[in-house]
Amino acid sequence: MTGFEGLSCSAAALEVPLPGSATRIPGWLCVEQPGAWGRDVIGDQVLGPDITPELAARTKAAHVRPTLIRRAGRREFTGVRTVLLASSRPEGSWCERLEITDPRELLDIDLHLVDGPAPGIGAAVTDPLVLVCAHGKRDQCCALLGRPIAASLSAAHPERVWECSHTGGHRFAPAVIVLPTGLTYGRLDEDSAHAMLAAADKGEVSLTGLRGRSCYGSVEQVAEIAVRQAITDTGVDDLTVETAPADAGDPTDPATFAGAAVVTHRDGRCWLVTARTAAYSPRQASCGAAPKPATAVVLDRFQQLD
Repeated sequence: MTGFEGLSCSAAALEVPLPGSATRIPGWLCVEQPGAWGRDVIGDQVLGPDITPELAARTKAAHVRPTLIRRAGRREFTGVRTVLLASSRPEGSWCERLEITDPRELLDIDLHLVDGPAPGIGAAVTDPLVLVCAHGKRDQCCALLGRPIAASLSAAHPERVWECSHTGGHRFAPAVIVLPTGLTYGRLDEDSAHAMLAAADKGEVSLTGLRGRSCYGSVEQVAEIAVRQAITDTGVDDLTVETAPADAGDPTDPATFAGAAVVTHRDGRCWLVTARTAAYSPRQASCGAAPKPATAVVLDRFQQLD
């Protein structure tokens, strides 16, 4: 017995901290797919067996996350699909919108373009977009908790909000992504979700529910959030984060040392942040799954450099 029996995975994970939990995703290929989705975005061949294997290989090679999207609520499908290609690089993130009528047109897109500046192959998306995971076949928490958030945001911003397939971290549902920055959120309610988008519209970063930025790994995410919490006047692109050498910092416990990162503000200020791995009692990572040990990367030391 673990004490978490009968709980949803999101309820069982409430004591696990959010910072550092964002899935590392530098690039996105979001494809409109109305209706029901299978458990796996690519593996269930939702887009058709004639392109699925090739698309899976290409997205993997380009380090791009294939993601299904649909509008909140029921809408008639006209046959024209929206496709979003986005780069969540630390600086110079961008998103472009394309329209296709045949999924095979996805193979005409050079996914390696996400490694560079906006290529101009689609219409530039100038306002932040929101993806809300509502992938119920992957985990029920995403459907139960994500869909109301998507519906509320969509009512206010109908062209900027999409339900999306699994992005990682359903135990932190509702799981929300802002494109193109890759800012990743969890455990939002309606008020904090609207506040998050209002901040994004001003080039700012809401800290409520912030899990990290998808262009970084766990240690770098923890480091960036620690600095943002210490100095709240930072815009989305005011900070850059680099992995520090393995011998950097002074961890309180070398046995749990997870890594270190240097965070630099555009005004020249700089911080060295170390992180450690924290262990939590076993609990289910997905609804209905067997309990297993849980860990999180958490802040260890925080030091401003001269």
